[in-house]
Formats: sequence, C-alpha cells, structure tokens
Amino acid sequence: MKYQLFTYAARQGQAATGIAVQGRLYDLTGVAGEGAATLRHASIDALLKDWERARAALAPLAERLADAPARRGEHELAAEGLRLLPPFAEPGVIYAAGANYRDHVEAMGRAMNMKLVLDPKAAGIPPWHFIKAGRGTLAGHREHVPFPARTNMLDWEAELAVVIGRRASKVSVDEALDHVAGYTCSNDLSARDVFRRDQVDPASPFRFDWIGHKCFNGSCPIGPFLTPAEFVDSPENLGIKLWLNGELKQDSNTRNHLYGVADQIAYLSERIDLHPGDIILTGTPAGVGAESGNFLKRGDVMRVWIEGLGELETTVV
Repeated sequence: MKYQLFTYAARQGQAATGIAVQGRLYDLTGVAGEGAATLRHASIDALLKDWERARAALAPLAERLADAPARRGEHELAAEGLRLLPPFAEPGVIYAAGANYRDHVEAMGRAMNMKLVLDPKAAGIPPWHFIKAGRGTLAGHREHVPFPARTNMLDWEAELAVVIGRRASKVSVDEALDHVAGYTCSNDLSARDVFRRDQVDPASPFRFDWIGHKCFNGSCPIGPFLTPAEFVDSPENLGIKLWLNGELKQDSNTRNHLYGVADQIAYLSERIDLHPGDIILTGTPAGVGAESGNFLKRGDVMRVWIEGLGELETTVV
C-alpha cells in the first residue's frame, strides 16, 4: 500500500510528522499506537537514520489505515488550513546537479549562443554538482519566500529531489538505487545576476559566486511529501512540470536526464560517502527564465508537479 510522509505544524506550532494514505492525512504518532515505538514522535530526519527499520513499521501501518480509515478518524488531519513544513528539519548535504537535462542544455545553448555538449556521458565527461546550503535554504509547501537582496534575475528550476536512506560509499551504478529512501519535489531558486563577481578579472578562478547564486533564505523549496522509493517504478520516467502564475513554463520528463539518479549517486559516492538525510537535486529541464530573459518578481506563484510525488507551491514576496 502506497504511503507518503510529510511534516506539518501542530497546534502549538511545533513540527509533527504525518502519513498520507489513499488521499487521507494522519498524524503519525496518533495512528502508530503504543506498539510502534519506532514511529511515535519520530521526525522524518530520525526515520531516515534507520530507514529499513522505519519501513518495516510503516508498511503494515499503511495497510491498516487503508483497510479501516474510519477507525483512525480521530487522528485524521484536515488538509484545508494545514500548514505543511519542509519534510526535513535537519537535512544532510544538499548536492545539486547542473546542466543535467538534454532539453535544458539545448535551450541554454541557443540562449547563450554557445555550442554545449549534448551528450557529455558519451563524451566521457563526468556528472557535475555543486552544494546548496542546508537548513536555511529550505522552504515548505505554500511558503512565502522573501525575494533575495542584490538580485534582479531570480529564476525557477523544477527538480526531482532524491533522499538518501542508507550510507553509500563507492557504490556501483547497479547498487546505487538501493541507497535511496525516497523522492520529493524541489525548486532550485537561482539568483542569476550574482553568479559573476564583476569586479574580478574574467580570467580569475575566483570570479564565480556559487553561494550568492544558489544559497539564500528559502532558495530550496521542497516537499510536500517524501514518497518512499518502493512506490516509484523508475526515477528515470517521471513527468515534471512547473507553472508560473498558472502558465506552464517547464514540461518534460526525467528520461531526459543526461546522468540518471543511479549515475549521480555512484559518482558522488566515489568522492565522498553519502549519508541518510543527504539530498540530491537532479537537475532541471528546459523552460527556466534564463532561456528567455524573463525572471521572477514579487507576488509570483510557482507550482512544481512531479508524477506520483505531488505538487509543491511557492510564492515569492
């Protein structure tokens, strides 16, 4: 039985964990009962630290909720008015892939009048990642993200986020997906015009500012649900879309990945061990603002949808 996990603000504002089954939302502690100590009062961060044990407890709970939803009615949450928080309060490292959709590379090549490599994997070029800061960058579903200072070119990037559930150290491509706990939606907000340090010589290796470009408060909206990997047939065949103020801007599929999820995990784990709670943003498809020169402004509303995972809404204020 498919289930998803989420984090929400309880009555006093404290973070609590929920479970979604067949369109119904429940407080996880309430429905777990006294016999499921692994689940009671556990954050998603805590569950990820021993994901196999958590899965063993969550699967039968989801079956019980599906079989008799009314029996757990006192712990059901009304979706209307529920404030959803980022699924993770203390994420691990957030790795983010750059230039990883064929359609995006083609579009950016046209926009910048550059001949970019459309099949870097075949050319022997390895995947490419940067690191996005953790806790301070996260934003939850329907959260209002403040427009960052020092930018007039704030851009959107719908992305599939991969959440690690088991330590991965030098794993092969064939083994890589065994280390995934689940998947969620994300939006890699980017301040395009602070990427280059204009006062620095163009030939300098210190010309680029990845922190200013990618790391500011709320620059990583994520969620609203963590969907366990067992309920995703393949991360390489998922529809992915982004709407800006109701207008479809990005419309693609993860089969356009230049490097698949398994490729990325294997490559990263050669360089550094991946740990439970680490997150990989796997790249964005064509349709970002940089391709057309149109960027976000205050009041804009973005919706990221990924097939089978849910929909993530963000407003810039």
